[in-house]
Amino acid sequence: MAKGQKMSPHPQVPMGLEAGPFHQQLDALNGQHGWMNWMGFASPTVLDNMEFEYFAIRNQSTLFDISPMCKYLIEGADAEKVVNRLVTRDIRKLKTGRVAYVIWCDEDGNVIDDGTVFRLADNSIRLCCQEPQLAWLEDVAWGFDVAIRDVSREIAALALQGPTSAALLRTLAVGEVEHLKPFDFAPVRIGRKKVELSRTGFTGDLGYELWMKPEDAGTVWDALLQAGNQYGLRVIGYQALEMARIEAGFLLPKTDFLSSRTALRPDRTSTPFELGLEGMVAFDKPHFNGRRALLRLAGSPPRRKLVQIEVDKDKPAVNALVYHRQKKEVGMVTSALWSPTCKRNIAYAWLDAPYCEPGSEDLWVEIYLQKEIRWQRRMERCRIVTKRFFSHERRAATPPAGF
Repeated sequence: MAKGQKMSPHPQVPMGLEAGPFHQQLDALNGQHGWMNWMGFASPTVLDNMEFEYFAIRNQSTLFDISPMCKYLIEGADAEKVVNRLVTRDIRKLKTGRVAYVIWCDEDGNVIDDGTVFRLADNSIRLCCQEPQLAWLEDVAWGFDVAIRDVSREIAALALQGPTSAALLRTLAVGEVEHLKPFDFAPVRIGRKKVELSRTGFTGDLGYELWMKPEDAGTVWDALLQAGNQYGLRVIGYQALEMARIEAGFLLPKTDFLSSRTALRPDRTSTPFELGLEGMVAFDKPHFNGRRALLRLAGSPPRRKLVQIEVDKDKPAVNALVYHRQKKEVGMVTSALWSPTCKRNIAYAWLDAPYCEPGSEDLWVEIYLQKEIRWQRRMERCRIVTKRFFSHERRAATPPAGF
């Protein structure tokens, strides 16, 4: 919060939504009064200017409140067995102090959700995800010596992302920044408060996530903003983060794929092979949910795939249909934007087989533009891209350089 700026004693919360641990701070900065529903919490869409917030991610450092994320603590002698039965990756290989990106499936091999797993100790694991999973976790854990607890409201969290994020933390004497590798986490102190610092994020750039007690949220926030004055720290909303995550190649539930637990139609579900996540399925580990179905599916090519595409010209292919030879409909776009950093027109699209394979030719997207209340239809060429659109070397550099 800027010096001298008063915090509202009664922050406005959109009807039916809950105020998170940083809501007072966000409300004081939210000049646009833009809010969205994230798991029942009021989350900002844009605080000031979306373009300024986006460029701050790529050139400075930014803060985004990720407290509404669902968080579950799995503890007990069988904690590892339960998580390993849930997810498709082999969690036995995950060491204490490390984080892993994971997905889990139903009995038919369709993806339920994705998230991150934090190995807190041998018998203690935290799962973070987008949608509620407590009932599913309890089903998977039946018969095991384990206790599962929803700790979503017991942990406040911030994403500190951008090229100057490590330099900012150095100003706060966070020495762990020097040796934390991507997907490491460690306890630190910020503003004399205990914080768990993980080198994780949703932007594809250098960045960290901070996990703390809700009662410590205000102190940590103030320490970060004070230290961030010289590093261009900007608080951002969801829309700017959405641009960065598309560039970075991260999938978003309810946008790029539907959970098999909430999809109303059987043909709306997705397997790891269709999502391009076959590398995250470990068939050489003990039994896990969906293993038998995935073994059967692994023997044949998927009927469709979610792929990255690059589109000609500069008009984003939002909600566009994809055609082969401008005639046969073969897919649809889920996420799209003109990337200011990559200087490319990029998107994610579901394409039917065999058009979903790299090298497929004569693919077109149908783009509709509204100019002065009149719609224009354009057909633009597109092509499948296999490498991530945005991947900067500073993301993995250890120790991170100062910017």
